[in-house]
Amino acid sequence: MEIKVGIVHGAREIVLESEETAAAIETAFAKAVADEGLLSLVDERGRKVLIPASRIAYLEIGQEHARRVGFGAV
Repeated sequence: MEIKVGIVHGAREIVLESEETAAAIETAFAKAVADEGLLSLVDERGRKVLIPASRIAYLEIGQEHARRVGFGAV
């Protein structure tokens, strides 16, 4: 699923693909904001992205979907 994170006073947003569920990402975001800590996200290649919760303007979570394989996939 695609995750977009807007950063306060940032010209660009952070975009990554993750295999985590929307509920898990939402829970991690809520915990990071409540604790005023770091939001830790892992992309589908295993790379970890750490973002200070105080700098997050918004978090956009895409729909969960399985990747289609084949010539007909659009």
